[in-house]
Amino acid sequence: MLGLTQEHLAATLDISYQQVQKYETGANRVSAGRLYEISRALQTDVAFFFDGTIPVAESGPMPHGGRNRSTIEIARNFGEITDPAIRTALAGLIKSLVLSGDETEKVDGDAVD
Repeated sequence: MLGLTQEHLAATLDISYQQVQKYETGANRVSAGRLYEISRALQTDVAFFFDGTIPVAESGPMPHGGRNRSTIEIARNFGEITDPAIRTALAGLIKSLVLSGDETEKVDGDAVD
């Protein structure tokens, strides 16, 4: 609508025109910050890119209670342990902790999130 080429937009954003192509085709995701930069370069509001999309209902907190980040970190670190005996011992420890936590919940009657 502005008559800009991918090359012009890329130069404005200080990226390659190939990167603009990847954004345009969906081969690469556009971060929120980059989307903001693109909207500024195109002299429009970020909301322009969402015109015609279906609104999503507000959501509450995720049911996992924020535990996914620590779970991912544990999995990454666990994968770095090269000694099979240590991996086995650690896996057993984690299982014991989970099972003892389940017993504690049944005794106390309180759910632990």
